[in-house]
Amino acid sequence: MPAKPARRSFGPSKSRGNYFSNGPRSNGGRSNNSKKRGFSESIDISKFVRKAAPKVETEYKSERTFADFGFCTEIGKNLAHKNFVNPTPIQDQAIPYVKEGRDLIGLANTGTGKTAAFLLPLIEKSFKNKNEKVLIIAPTRELALQIEEEFRDFSWSMRLFSATCVGGMPIFKQIQNLRRIPNFIIGTPGRLKDLNEKGFIDYSQFNNIVLDEVDRMLDMGFVDEIKDILSKIPAERQTLFFSATLPPKIKELTSRFLTNPVIVEVKSGETAENVEQDIIRVRSKETKFNQLTDLLKEPEFKKVLIFSETKSEVDKLTSNLKHEGFRADCIHGDKRQRERARSLTLFKANNVSILVATDVAARGLDIKDITHVINYTVPQTYTDYIHRIGRTGRGNSQGMALTFV
Repeated sequence: MPAKPARRSFGPSKSRGNYFSNGPRSNGGRSNNSKKRGFSESIDISKFVRKAAPKVETEYKSERTFADFGFCTEIGKNLAHKNFVNPTPIQDQAIPYVKEGRDLIGLANTGTGKTAAFLLPLIEKSFKNKNEKVLIIAPTRELALQIEEEFRDFSWSMRLFSATCVGGMPIFKQIQNLRRIPNFIIGTPGRLKDLNEKGFIDYSQFNNIVLDEVDRMLDMGFVDEIKDILSKIPAERQTLFFSATLPPKIKELTSRFLTNPVIVEVKSGETAENVEQDIIRVRSKETKFNQLTDLLKEPEFKKVLIFSETKSEVDKLTSNLKHEGFRADCIHGDKRQRERARSLTLFKANNVSILVATDVAARGLDIKDITHVINYTVPQTYTDYIHRIGRTGRGNSQGMALTFV
């Protein structure tokens, strides 16, 4: 059994245990500065080592409060119920433009409040004119369901209705919800395409469209579906793109489908400033799992999200962790939606302290108080790495990301 690692602290640097690097170094005379895996990009592992920036106790202070946006009374009550007083940077800068009806490209890191930035003004717009129809597209079913949950909170008692259309859930119930002529449709590209081809969704009925985490959707190969949807929505519309990055493919879409868009950017660097990052040198395949369990026994590992490459690896790792007495669960694409929702609920409520996942969980999920993200396998790309570790250190919290190499 490997020796236990030294306990970690988010305060001043302490001596590192045997599992932690002091930065990339040679391994048996062979260069180990990058990791090449299958068809993935070569990643310099020095990017996985970074001290968290010193925590600054001051928060972003907007010159406005939510009351200053002039939302209707009903939204004001719902914001008060959720204790929303001061907007986040993306909310502060984007909401006025969305209220004006402008097309917008919102660039912000994960966990910055992008959902409210587009939902609040669009809810008010639809409340004042029931002919407004809104289509919101998200890359994963978890994010779509999360948006729906926030929609319900923000639109409480306003008699606005939504239908969520995602894969992995019964399509018949979604068709029933669509027949009620909802004001908002929230969905994933694949299921929206299916329902459109079956005649249950008519894109020409929408005069507002939001693409959330659009860079992730393109990474997942949905570029053709997105182009098809945008080409069928009336030219007279409001179009909002929200993303963490702005690669060339998105620039191409924005130049083709957005009209004189305003760009709001409140990003704070490549990776979260308040996430400490380090690597764990794997001694051998035989000891890797023991290295992981020794880490998880440390008291500061209170709420841990572990990423592994394949669905079978996720299942096996979860089973082994449970066998060792850890409160663990998992999510991946082969699980039924109700199973995935149950696992997320247990993790959010701290009924399980470890969630093992494939990259399906790397984008959009807003789970509070994750103390550690562990990359049990090296991600395929550095972009995937950024989005994985973005699950911790959210808002003003501090977190830690560890990558096995």
